Amino acid sequence: MPDPKLTMAVSHYDRHVPLLDGSVTAEGLDLEVLEVGQSHPLRHGSRRHERMLQGEFDIGELSLSSYLISQSRDMPIKAIPVFPRRLFSLSQMWVNVDAGIESPKDLIGRTVGLSTFQTTLSVLAKGDLQSEYDVPWREIDWVIDRPEALPIEAEGVRIRYLEKGESIGAMLERGEIDALMMPHPPDEVVDGSDKIRRLFRDARAEELKYYRKNGFYPIMHVVAFKNEVLEKYPFAVQSVMDAFENAKTACREYYADPNWSSLAWTRHLYEEERAALGEDYWPYGLKRNRANLERFMGYSHDQGLMDRAVAVDELFVESTLDS
Repeated sequence: MPDPKLTMAVSHYDRHVPLLDGSVTAEGLDLEVLEVGQSHPLRHGSRRHERMLQGEFDIGELSLSSYLISQSRDMPIKAIPVFPRRLFSLSQMWVNVDAGIESPKDLIGRTVGLSTFQTTLSVLAKGDLQSEYDVPWREIDWVIDRPEALPIEAEGVRIRYLEKGESIGAMLERGEIDALMMPHPPDEVVDGSDKIRRLFRDARAEELKYYRKNGFYPIMHVVAFKNEVLEKYPFAVQSVMDAFENAKTACREYYADPNWSSLAWTRHLYEEERAALGEDYWPYGLKRNRANLERFMGYSHDQGLMDRAVAVDELFVESTLDS
């Protein structure tokens, strides 16, 4: 009997290369791994989060924030505790150099751009500003770049959605907004604009302080299954979890070669990060990620994004709760 054929949509990260090139497979499954981006088209297009929420893929990498919203609305998907994307928010906070912003407190009363209000990095940044720096996110005017993945009602918050054709990065460069917080640097930064800089001049030091205080590297994405797939092929849960773990192990082995990456000092940076953050600062499984998830869920509740309270254990397939 042939193995069940399933589709899985993920982005092209180093830890996913073994899945995408077929050197790591999911036992007992004929798994078609699709390279699907979110903001930038890859081999199979973009908007992966929205397409997963609409049921296009059997399994998919999905925004943690949108996933929490989906679970508060009882949508027919369920995650496994595999976390393919993580980011600190502090390196993703950009300011116009002429805005007079020297510290987080200077953001109070300012106009700040976000990709969407519910984007995981947006939720994390708003929550971190309030929790770590005593900057009330409700006292900021928010400008939103694109439509929300799931409809939300943000009451008592000053929000403006951009018209089609407006560029939020260009607005920051021109000083029409004061700051911007996004999962990727705006194109103007990539192109070398001298009008934009990070809010934190030594963001890496600030993030190391955050890590040492809180004990985790913040989660951005989960891996979710359609419920109908879980019901039909329950064994697929462990098979896919094992595949992600094996791919992560294979990925680490790349960095034994100091010239695996085109960056000249990749091996040095790899060694520095292990010394600073520990041997495995990117754990899968629920036990080692519970505090990380609980904190983010608190942010989501505070920002009015979830329709009802959801316990951490409700988020994941039951067979994975001891992981």
